[in-house]
Amino acid sequence: MFDRLPEYPWKSLEPFAAKAAAHPGGAVDLSVGSPVDPTPAIIQDALNAASNAPGYPSTAGSAEFRQAVVEWFERRRKVSGLKPTQVMPTIGSKELISWLPLMLGLGPGDVVVQPKVAYTAYVVGAALCGAEIVSEDDPAKWPENSKLIWINSPGNPDGRVLDVEHMRAAVDRARELGALLASDECYAELGWGKWSTELIPSVLDPRVCGTSHHGVLAVYSLSKQSNMAGYRAAFAVGEEALIKALVNLRMHSGLNTPNPVQKAMAVALADEEHVAIEKEIYRQRRDVLLAAVRAYGFELSDSQAGLYLWATLGEDCWKTVDRMAELGIVVVPGTFYGEHSTQHVRFSITATDKNIAEAAQRLHDAIGLSKA
Repeated sequence: MFDRLPEYPWKSLEPFAAKAAAHPGGAVDLSVGSPVDPTPAIIQDALNAASNAPGYPSTAGSAEFRQAVVEWFERRRKVSGLKPTQVMPTIGSKELISWLPLMLGLGPGDVVVQPKVAYTAYVVGAALCGAEIVSEDDPAKWPENSKLIWINSPGNPDGRVLDVEHMRAAVDRARELGALLASDECYAELGWGKWSTELIPSVLDPRVCGTSHHGVLAVYSLSKQSNMAGYRAAFAVGEEALIKALVNLRMHSGLNTPNPVQKAMAVALADEEHVAIEKEIYRQRRDVLLAAVRAYGFELSDSQAGLYLWATLGEDCWKTVDRMAELGIVVVPGTFYGEHSTQHVRFSITATDKNIAEAAQRLHDAIGLSKA
């Protein structure tokens, strides 16, 4: 019964991590997107102030937390008219993504659709309930028996941003199929280039879904923008009846977010300053690493938002992983993210300034260049 899922993919990186560690300067690990900067003091203080929490938390979420999400969506995502009853806290976003197909009652004969380049949790969710996984970006090609469709914008690992037209076509097709369209939007505050100033659309945007939220669900996390990965701080927002049903299932299962974490999320969502500060830190790191990656000879694909560089040397991704390990740099092979990514690797910018600078220097040194 435990063979429905393969071994966790990062295990296969261990030999390359060992090779990287043998570099005279040690390994620079750019394989994992885990924040390294401190959780902002305003959030820590909120958690501490709420730490006297003897009672069970509300699975549906506290009134304060749900209202904070509603106000954040209106202020930062230009989605108005949401009701607190459309909001539900989750224990990180990956928990919900992985268990949603099972919660929806899906099983053999049902299809879960994911992007062609896809975060690993979508296929896990399909495997846990025995549904079929289909990787397809074009809404016109989604199978008739699709029951759950995942879109991911900005994407992990590729940083692709879907425009309003693409997202609207996705909503229309999902509704035609009677499928739930779930949008993973966890990097929406971390746009680069034109997306530094332009709004990254949400599936809840009226330009996308119209005046109704029927059949749509947005998933969001504060792990990246607020350095709260250790808090497991996330939430889902969507059709009211769907949220009500999911809350009921989660109540039965004991899946609830601790009250102190809900309080910390409410405070984090109300404060924009710390997000802007962290984004600037990531921008500087991204600029340093991007220049070195390009100088080495990588071609960048998408990477319009988020915390990764999605890059290729036009060769098998495992060969590239090995090349980087020789330089003491650990990166992720594209095959972790599906069969359509055999020549790409993912560099994470969630590393310290020192480690980003060291990785950049090694890339420059490898081609005989010196950093400007």
